Amino acid sequence: MSEQNELVSRSREIVRASIVGIGVNVLLAGLKAVIGLLTHSIAVILDAVNNLSDALSSLITIIGTRLAGKKPDKEHPLGYGRIEYLSALIISAIVLYAGITAFTESVKKIIQPETPQYTTVSLLLLAAAVGAKIFLGTYMKKVGARVNSGSLIASGSDALNDAVISTSVIVSAIIYLVTGLKLEAIVGAVIAVMIIKSGFELIRDTLDDILGKRPDAELSKAVKATVASRPEVMGAYDLIINSYGPDTAVASVHIEVPDTMTAKELDDLERKIAADVFEKHHIVMGGISVYSVNTSGDAAAKLRDDITRMVASHDGVLQIHGFYVDEATKQISFDVVLDYASDRKALYQEILNEVSAAYPDYTFTVQLDNDLSD
Repeated sequence: MSEQNELVSRSREIVRASIVGIGVNVLLAGLKAVIGLLTHSIAVILDAVNNLSDALSSLITIIGTRLAGKKPDKEHPLGYGRIEYLSALIISAIVLYAGITAFTESVKKIIQPETPQYTTVSLLLLAAAVGAKIFLGTYMKKVGARVNSGSLIASGSDALNDAVISTSVIVSAIIYLVTGLKLEAIVGAVIAVMIIKSGFELIRDTLDDILGKRPDAELSKAVKATVASRPEVMGAYDLIINSYGPDTAVASVHIEVPDTMTAKELDDLERKIAADVFEKHHIVMGGISVYSVNTSGDAAAKLRDDITRMVASHDGVLQIHGFYVDEATKQISFDVVLDYASDRKALYQEILNEVSAAYPDYTFTVQLDNDLSD
């Protein structure tokens, strides 16, 4: 299947699952609204509002998926995939607003409570709604995992959470019928807090995607392993993966190679690496930079080992790479990766002073690298 056909198939699956979500949530919202009004239960009514917000979220997912599927153009050469992040942000804001509104109404009912009037039929209908939510949540998470849709996975998790919320409403109703204790407004407030919490978490996760978060550790390791699988590559470092939507990623990496390689050999190697990474991980290699590794004489190897041990002895040093000795100019170069928890500037200066003092005949060029991936 071609890349374009895969994107079209993915879009169709997301839209299909979202339509199912809209249908189920609208039906549940109507059912719960009727039950809530007939039984005077604020908890059930707020649960209905929650279902309506879920339906609206699914609608926005459809719109976002359609817009994100637009073909790349001159103004947006990498496509419109990031629109899915914006649609997720809108969904997050809707969820948060629904939670705040629900909490406000619940507090009012706590101050001025109403007497609920539950029936056996209403409880059975609520139980059926719980079953529907469990089905919907499982279905959407399964589809979301298959097509790599964060919006669907989040919607599936939200649906399963709703099942728990609806179950708590049923429990509060049973407690009222058995003991006469009115817990509807309190349960409604708890539901509202859970919705608010979910809204904040969705906003946080979506902003992480928009701002650019650390790539998944397993993916980073897998991509580096693919890059380093070529026999000429002696190490892969500084991997950066930029996401332009759930299915569009562009990466860059530094590789260590023997200093005897020619430009032609490097060009051939980089093309092969780019093909390997795209085939195995569906990631476009936007750039591959090179670190030379000394291949002649034991002196450079000894310097590398000694200086690596010296630098690595400092707390906060995560890695040293890109080491090269130019005996003709008495120049030593390497990159050092420092923990974000350390005083990076002070530690960098300490390392530079220490190696310079230990090897006064050499000039050092030490690059302070960011801890970009695991």
